[in-house]
Amino acid sequence: MRYRISIDTGGTFTDAVVADATGILAIGKALTDPERNFAGVQAAIADAAGQIGHDLRELLAATDVFIYGTTRATNAIVTQRTARTAMLLTAGFPDILVYRQGGKLRPHELNVDYPAPYVPRHLSFEIPERIDAEGNIVTPLDEARVAAVLDELATLDIEAVAVCLLWSIANPVHERRLGELIAARLPGVACTLSHALNPVLREYPRASSTAIDASLKPLMQAQLRLLERNLAQSGYTGDILVSASVGGVMHVEDMIERPIYLVKSGPAMAPVAGLSYAQLESLGQDVVVVDTGGTTFDVSLVRDGQVSHTRETWLGGLYTGHLLGMGSVDVRSIGAGGGSIAWLDDGGLLRVGPQSAGARPGPACYGGGGSEPTVTDAALVLGYLDPAYFLGGRMALDAAAARRVMTPIAARLGKSIEDTALAIVTVANENMIKAIQEITVKEGFDPAAAILVAGGGAAGLNILPIARALGMPRVLLPRTASALSACGAHFSDIVREAGASRYATTADFDFAAVDAVIDRLERELDGFERALAARGLTGFSRTLAVEARYAGQIWELEVALQGGRLRTAADVARLVEDFHREHERVFAVRDPDNPIECIHWRARLTAPLPRGAQQPGSDGYRSGTPGARGSRTAYFGVLAAAPLEAAVFHGGDLKPGDRVTGPAIIEEPTTTLVVYPGTTARVTPYGHYLCELA
Repeated sequence: MRYRISIDTGGTFTDAVVADATGILAIGKALTDPERNFAGVQAAIADAAGQIGHDLRELLAATDVFIYGTTRATNAIVTQRTARTAMLLTAGFPDILVYRQGGKLRPHELNVDYPAPYVPRHLSFEIPERIDAEGNIVTPLDEARVAAVLDELATLDIEAVAVCLLWSIANPVHERRLGELIAARLPGVACTLSHALNPVLREYPRASSTAIDASLKPLMQAQLRLLERNLAQSGYTGDILVSASVGGVMHVEDMIERPIYLVKSGPAMAPVAGLSYAQLESLGQDVVVVDTGGTTFDVSLVRDGQVSHTRETWLGGLYTGHLLGMGSVDVRSIGAGGGSIAWLDDGGLLRVGPQSAGARPGPACYGGGGSEPTVTDAALVLGYLDPAYFLGGRMALDAAAARRVMTPIAARLGKSIEDTALAIVTVANENMIKAIQEITVKEGFDPAAAILVAGGGAAGLNILPIARALGMPRVLLPRTASALSACGAHFSDIVREAGASRYATTADFDFAAVDAVIDRLERELDGFERALAARGLTGFSRTLAVEARYAGQIWELEVALQGGRLRTAADVARLVEDFHREHERVFAVRDPDNPIECIHWRARLTAPLPRGAQQPGSDGYRSGTPGARGSRTAYFGVLAAAPLEAAVFHGGDLKPGDRVTGPAIIEEPTTTLVVYPGTTARVTPYGHYLCELA
């Protein structure tokens, strides 16, 4: 029997999911080791291997595909632990990263410091050269000045160089020459050229993505190469794929060249899994997907069966953070999870997050030395968790420690420890509700019309009151919820995108110029397809899209070219109608008399990976209420004035068709579902939990 393994390395836990041709077989979990990344990976795989009767080396030797996802790149950016990077820019334009592209959430809040640029201003250098918008050389590249700058960089301990010159997307000759000179004079220093990475209009997104990619190269290239060595030493000989921010996977060699695709790589897989589970259960094409981990709460949206993508991914806060500048799955993240720390602000108000206890020391109840109360500690105090059955009994929780760290805040609030724990969970719920509203209500989408798919080890603790507050009547919690992102990798395909900027207007469409651009993109994908075919992959598909806008608008919408190439007036008319329809869907208005400007063209190649097809439960479908294993006292706040006895069920005892009515608690080895009063949970034919709210 041959296996596939997917990994998601989070801030608190590392998840390993093992699958074969029949579907997902086992989920392994281990605490993430921030210093020795492979230690957590190894422990999680070993945990999963033991569940199916193998040891680590046996499982890896019988594995064909290994898929890796990590939050390391995102965390490195947010915590400013990337490589020391220099930026080379066209003379006269040294402040692209300083000025950004404008925008401020609260324009009258004057006590907020202006954010620092991604690359410090003193490490940004002007290069005498100039190319115009038509690709003509206005000022030749001053190689003597370049040599002087590179010699200076050699004295500054620079680890990476980002190059972003004006209009290099029209003619990259100067950027290419700079790349050659950097390689010759600064051997071993990582380098990213903007035209090769992200050839889009607008200088800030292109410069920002180039700087981010260059700064990640030393760190992530070292980590990925170490992963290759560690896997080989552990007996693995197959392909290594890496989860990418575009919602697919890439070969490790391609990710080493473009590590920017590692940003949000793990969370980008969650909506892929959420959509797959919703379709499997025939629950509709509109899905809100949440992933509650130990450190973050991630939200994404699927509309009409399509995962939402964006080019507006900000790292570290809208406008105040740094723009990824690349197309990626639209995942909104906040600092709220099982490890989020509860604290009182200067005004005495209770706050939860964004600080997290992480894997070290972890929540106090983990027994690792945590000294501050977290959401997990609160859940333990409230009776939602069994201290003897955490991770299926592989990890004991310290209930006394959870109550001890809750005591100081309870005293300051003048509340009991139980009421304080309820308050912590309630504040965390409100933070998560706002995050869901940001991606739904504020963008014209009614969450009540969608199914909510909940993932993450901590999701089942509080997802039902969150759904109730949003008016969402149904919640699907997969049995594999604790490793939703890692499961998404099993449902994903290999994806490669190529893009180029070329202006065209429907008022006077330049067919020849657009066709030449798409020809170039297709040729770029041809080479990638041949390389994949040599590995034995088949069934390739391609799609074309354009980012377009009404004349006079600032921002574009992406529209698929349903008929492929644009070669006739009828093809353009179809594009125009598709753009009107998409604009009306997003903004509730269309402007049929305004010509459409096409800005950026994109081609995507998809290579489907073989995956198992999950089957309905083989031991039949029954209807009724199973016997509980016992009960314990739990607190539900406004839903019940006094604590209630909640029936406790083990997931392994439940079969398709079984129905559990709240108050109840369903314990799986890697997650816990709290069935609140007024709620029922039914086991679906595929073994997942479909919760219905009164």
